[in-house]
Amino acid sequence: MRGDAARLARYTAELEALARDQGLDYYPVEFETVPTSFMMEVAVYGLPVRMPHWSFGVRYIYQLVQHRMGHSRLFEVVFPGNPGRAYLAANNSVEENTLVVAHVLGHADFSKHNLLFQRSQEEVGYHIVEQAAAHARQIAAAIEAHGQARVEAVLDAALALEQHIDVHQGLRRPRYEDLPAEETSAPPADPFRDRFAQLPGEALPEPPPRRRGPPAIPPSPEYDLLWFIAHYAPDMEPWERDIFLAVRSESFYFYPVFACQIMNEGWACHWHARLLREADFLPHALYLDAIKAHSDVVRPYASGQQVSLAINPYHLGFMLWEKIIEEHGLEHAFQLRREEDDFSFVRNHLDEALARELDLFRYVQRPSGTITVEEPDIHALREAILAPKFNFGAPRVAATAIETDGTLVLTHDHRADGRGLDPEHARKVLDYLQPVWRRPIRLETVDEHRRELTIQRR
Repeated sequence: MRGDAARLARYTAELEALARDQGLDYYPVEFETVPTSFMMEVAVYGLPVRMPHWSFGVRYIYQLVQHRMGHSRLFEVVFPGNPGRAYLAANNSVEENTLVVAHVLGHADFSKHNLLFQRSQEEVGYHIVEQAAAHARQIAAAIEAHGQARVEAVLDAALALEQHIDVHQGLRRPRYEDLPAEETSAPPADPFRDRFAQLPGEALPEPPPRRRGPPAIPPSPEYDLLWFIAHYAPDMEPWERDIFLAVRSESFYFYPVFACQIMNEGWACHWHARLLREADFLPHALYLDAIKAHSDVVRPYASGQQVSLAINPYHLGFMLWEKIIEEHGLEHAFQLRREEDDFSFVRNHLDEALARELDLFRYVQRPSGTITVEEPDIHALREAILAPKFNFGAPRVAATAIETDGTLVLTHDHRADGRGLDPEHARKVLDYLQPVWRRPIRLETVDEHRRELTIQRR
């Protein structure tokens, strides 16, 4: 094993030098080989150390079952930052981990230069692993001070809303501007009345001061529910607010990973294939084995021999980048890697010819349970691929009012979503949220049949 580690370290150094010669530019990456169990935990929690919560255990069990049934295989987990961190699975072969190293270098270049990643890194910080560990310590201290049950109830609420952020507002945003409750101002200009202002006689009476009630909160629909509740829940304690803001901070970190998955994985696949092809220092047998691993990664469907209706983002992204680089050159690809996300990438570059070449048909499940394939309408195909990515994959729900008795009114923007809410799931979220808001909550939405639905918790 020591010999394998030494070989991998040597190949890593040479691949890094080759990557820079080929034009990649990235922050240093710290590679670490870890047991498969650790890889699985990181994949489930999203970070090597993260705040403790029962929901992660449920995800772990699901991932473990999938892994044992052969439905997934974890090759690597990488975290952007300065330095970046990458974990390699100890049960991977040297050939597989050589491919993984080249793949990680593509990710590192993407995360340094893509504008969405840049903004996230600048706001959240370039040391997310350490920050997540600090959040975990913060939660442990809260448990010590307030008890497991109270802290877990707050985490239940915060993690139920972890996708409900507004990335357009930014991580550090101020509270709404405080407006005066009473205001005196001149009446609006009135040309007819002004004609008589200079005539002799009694002056026109002064207009009474205009009174304005308390400013509306929120002043407009607020989609950053974690931020809104942290700052405007009537009786939230400081430690509860800190938990909400910690969850929100981590969600801001994960958003670019979610919004650029097809681009980012495709870019990394292009570069691991390119670097391995140019790496004349690799033994021929190792190269062949690594290329075989590459073909497994970029197969059209991620679940191997089983029929899958989900498009493999590695495959789609890889093929899109290959087409772009072939037609427009590497410099153009570098520019796109900087400026785009999955929404613009798929809409601008997935054309009908490539869709037909890749057999990207639309699958439709009939009420009878049969699955049929329709000829691709390219616009519908693009939107079908992107639909799960809208609004961080969550329903678009806004805080729209706080009523005089403190009732929080939430409104589901079902027209933008194009679907109703699952009532049972929505009720469960409100069950988590109401003990933190400590006032009634009302959610206005529609059900799966598009019928108006109001869900309340008091």
